[in-house]
Amino acid sequence: MLKKITILFLFIFSFSLSAEVVVGAGNSTAYMSLIQGNNVALVVNQSSEVYGEHLVDKLLREKIKVKKIFAPEHGFRGTADAGQHIKSGFDSKTGLPIVSLYGTHKKPTKQDLQNIDSIVFDIQDVGVRFYTYLSTLHYILESAAESNISVIVLDRPNPNGGRIDGEVLNLKYTSFVGMHPVPILYGMTIGEYALMINGEGWLKGEIKADLKVIRLGNYTHRTPYSLTIKPSPNLPNDLSIYLYPSLAFFEGTTFSAGRGTTQQFQLYGSPYYTNKTFSFKPISREGAKFPKHQNKTCYGIDLRVEQITVDEGINLTYILDAYANYPYKKKFFLKNKFIDNLSGSSSLRLQIAQGKSAKQIKERWQKGLEQFKTVRQQYLLYP
Repeated sequence: MLKKITILFLFIFSFSLSAEVVVGAGNSTAYMSLIQGNNVALVVNQSSEVYGEHLVDKLLREKIKVKKIFAPEHGFRGTADAGQHIKSGFDSKTGLPIVSLYGTHKKPTKQDLQNIDSIVFDIQDVGVRFYTYLSTLHYILESAAESNISVIVLDRPNPNGGRIDGEVLNLKYTSFVGMHPVPILYGMTIGEYALMINGEGWLKGEIKADLKVIRLGNYTHRTPYSLTIKPSPNLPNDLSIYLYPSLAFFEGTTFSAGRGTTQQFQLYGSPYYTNKTFSFKPISREGAKFPKHQNKTCYGIDLRVEQITVDEGINLTYILDAYANYPYKKKFFLKNKFIDNLSGSSSLRLQIAQGKSAKQIKERWQKGLEQFKTVRQQYLLYP
């Protein structure tokens, strides 16, 4: 049985400092002059709000010539399943064309960008490498550079703050859930990350985009920041965002991390977990139409009841506990080895099977983490 675990939780306070933070979209004077008179495309979703108004509506009200919306995974409204193909179409409110950047069409084509002068990117990130909005950002920068179009990133806080942990991605395992040699938790805002993609020559042919980042106000990497809008369907609250980098490994195993429940990424379990104290049943619902173990009783651990204290990194206790308490070891990892893409190499999967401890696994990460921190330092906009 899993012992009581203590974790750092930076987000549950009787008060919040988030009201003092000014998001990039709220700093109108810094970017309106950059797009005034231009034909503008927006990369936005449900999180692209400023003072209760969606960025699309704000820019239209300000007479900006918005011509097109590019929508990432989960769609413009942010309700689609993870991995679900999103169709292009039109926004029912504004009539603007929406181009999906997910499924088979992840990178804007020259035709998509025809007659576009500037692209504005405003999407809430969560500071985790396998969150696919980073890959969408990469392709936006690459397409814009190829077409000589400027990109303006409206910065938003990282709700995981300055936490840095996890294996640095081995580029042999590059995929849409990890395109860059960074750790799982990289401790940067989306704007800083954009500067790093551009500055490190990670775009095809090492081309550079004409990139400007609209900075946050009143922000440091230690500023607690609680999201008022779900960044994606299966990250419903601050606890899920905090636990996501630790529990997402289960996406590459036979265990459920809560998709199909209302406690996504706040619990884990399987019909075959040996401890029967806690149970849950995934069902089809918005954001998880076909969840793992649908309509089956799963047994596992409810992390909502865990004591909250200090631990600044990824918690490997959860996946080690699941493996130890699963009777069919050879079937624990999915055959597609998706966990390798999530973790950054085959090492985590192999070390778990070898019975390595969390400490032993993390020791292997340290050299890469120190090298990454040196690279990261060059692109920080905030203390």
